[in-house]
Amino acid sequence: MSVVGFDIGNENCVIAVVKQGGVDVLLNDQSNRETPAIICFGEKQRFLGSAGAASAMMHPKSTVSQVKSLIGKRYDDPDVQNDLKMLTVETLEGSGGGILIHLEYLKEDHKFMPVQILAMLFAHLKAIAENDLGTTVSECVIGVPLYFTDLQRREYLDAATIVGLNPLKLIHDCTAIGLGYGVYKTDFPDGDPIYVAFIDIGHCDTQVAIAEFQAAKMKILSHTFDSSLGGRDFDEVLFRHFAETFKEQYDIDVYSNDKACNRLRAACEKLKKVLSANLEAPLNIECLMDEKDVSGFIKREEFENLASGLLERISIPCNRALADAGLSVDKIDSVELVGSGSRIPAITRLLTSLFEKELSRTLNASESVARGCALQCAMLSPASRVKEYEVEDSTPFSIGLSSDEGPICEKSNGILFPKGEPFPSSKTITLQGSKLLRLEAVYPILHELPKGISPKISCYTIGPLHESDGSKAVVEVIFQLNLHGNLSIESSTLIENHVEDSVTTRDNHSNSDTMDVEPTSEPISEPISETDQNVNAHSINQKSESLHTSSDGTGKDKAERRLNLSVSETIFGGMTGAELVEAREKERQLIQQDVAMELTKNKKNTLEAYVYDTRNKLINEYRNFASEQEKDEISRSLEETEKWLYNEGNDETIHTYFEKLEDLKQLVDPVDNRYKDEEARVQSTRDLLGYIVEHRMSTDSLSPESKEQIINECNKAEKWLRDKRQHQDALPKCADPVIWSRDIDSRTKELNTACHKILASMKTIPVTAPAPAPVPDPDPEDN
Repeated sequence: MSVVGFDIGNENCVIAVVKQGGVDVLLNDQSNRETPAIICFGEKQRFLGSAGAASAMMHPKSTVSQVKSLIGKRYDDPDVQNDLKMLTVETLEGSGGGILIHLEYLKEDHKFMPVQILAMLFAHLKAIAENDLGTTVSECVIGVPLYFTDLQRREYLDAATIVGLNPLKLIHDCTAIGLGYGVYKTDFPDGDPIYVAFIDIGHCDTQVAIAEFQAAKMKILSHTFDSSLGGRDFDEVLFRHFAETFKEQYDIDVYSNDKACNRLRAACEKLKKVLSANLEAPLNIECLMDEKDVSGFIKREEFENLASGLLERISIPCNRALADAGLSVDKIDSVELVGSGSRIPAITRLLTSLFEKELSRTLNASESVARGCALQCAMLSPASRVKEYEVEDSTPFSIGLSSDEGPICEKSNGILFPKGEPFPSSKTITLQGSKLLRLEAVYPILHELPKGISPKISCYTIGPLHESDGSKAVVEVIFQLNLHGNLSIESSTLIENHVEDSVTTRDNHSNSDTMDVEPTSEPISEPISETDQNVNAHSINQKSESLHTSSDGTGKDKAERRLNLSVSETIFGGMTGAELVEAREKERQLIQQDVAMELTKNKKNTLEAYVYDTRNKLINEYRNFASEQEKDEISRSLEETEKWLYNEGNDETIHTYFEKLEDLKQLVDPVDNRYKDEEARVQSTRDLLGYIVEHRMSTDSLSPESKEQIINECNKAEKWLRDKRQHQDALPKCADPVIWSRDIDSRTKELNTACHKILASMKTIPVTAPAPAPVPDPDPEDN
């Protein structure tokens, strides 16, 4: 079983696996450790990863990148609109307010949800891992930003499901980084814990976590974020600067040309990296637009002034993380800086000043998340044996529960799972109502969420409820915050107490509340429109029941019967089961098309290679084995095929390439057979002569009659071979042989069979055929 960790970045992806001896990062088909998170739709097939990046300039209108920043977002979100401006592909609003990516592929209009594009990335990474490991990859652990909501986590799980992956866990990026740090660090003190701040500045976001470490244990004390501050924002500062500069100097508007935008953004990203190591750097692009070469120049100081607003924002999540953890700067033992956007010197200076200590870079900036994911997968997989290590993570947002009557958990201000609570965990609440119970899970504290995120999570309908005496039913509901950080109902139970109407409440982990919930046909909060919700069938059949007997303290026994109730779960904005099936089928069709095109390209390449290889062999190996007429005919066919390949045959079907190859082989195979059979004929002759000698030597202990019979068989075989070789020697090599190696092999078999029959008649059959005796090589001139 494979043990794989995936880090899906906004710009690049990394795959790590646990192997005997440690954690390895896999190389992609270009032998790179990072795979671009790009999907390019060509004319007849998709290009994924490195191939997608290479094709992006040729197909800007059908290239999708930075999909991670679009997952679970609404089209009308202002931040989403800013993100979409960086994309060259057309986008539009979906029926439920989500994002749809619109493009033309195979001469048809296609609309993809971001989750489908993410699934394509998962499929590509899965294929890379399977090719490297030589086995099917299914179970994995996937890193996600800590600010991902319930919906975004579900969309990651849906994307993985579409391509046949089974995530064992979604783990926060900083938690994965901390896990890799804690597992391999061996100098933790035995007494007081140490506190480490992990700062991950990625391509599109900044995440900060403060962790407490003890021997074989890590606990996340706090985590904060800025979901719209990353390396690409610093790239965009340079992009806007040079776009304005070039408009003034060269009178060109790069915003009006998709290819020019792509090229300038790529150049600005490289320029940012150059400025990280140099105080100044030039920028030169040939034929950026309107056949104009452009050049620019910028100093690091100027760049930092342009990005001053972004730099000021870096300290905000760091200070908030310290406050949430209840720690001062002097309590932090180490600050680990990772992420593709962490290499800017100004960021390093700012964080060094903030934490009053030198930053540590002991972890790989680009690979630490994937490595931690692989370690977590090994810990969860039954196929791996790793050392015990406890990881305690916490939920990033408070989760509340409400009904028509108001918040359910009144004792905790309507909050079921408060921010910072460890997960996985579960809470038990006891409700009273009749007919149906309708509950809605929300994020009640809006300032905890990223901007533009809907506070709605899910809606649950429990029931129907039935009470024989007309009183309100008592229902016990267990809510679970699972390994992925998603909320769900673990069980819903109707409690029937036949002695009294009192309600017994119990709690698994934390608060427990009792509340009357009246049946309702009205929405719980705002109207739940068809475009705002998707229903996932999640029900617990109400077939089983159990009977519990206990004392009420007065000497009376009371019988308590418990019935499982069905639960209907609605995920706001999530994919329905039907949509998931449709997406899986569409991805299967796209994969089939990609495979068909790859096979076609391989067959075309095979035909092209055959043309060049045969032309070379006509001059060398085949020179003496082809007549002049055959040479002329073959050469003419090779030339015609080559011209066809580079003209009308450049884009044909696999069947056409196959037929062209077969036509050439009909001409070339006779020559190739003569060439190959000459060497095979020598070996077959040597084998036959060896058996003749062996059979003759084995006659010493036989009766005169048997000896004579075997010698006669050997003489006939030897004469047959001599006559055939004389005829063969009289022919030129360009003529078909009168004797093929297969004929000699057949004659050898006849000789052995005849000799074995003679020996069998004397009951002296050897167990195996005698090995041929060594004989001198046939004279090449005789052949």
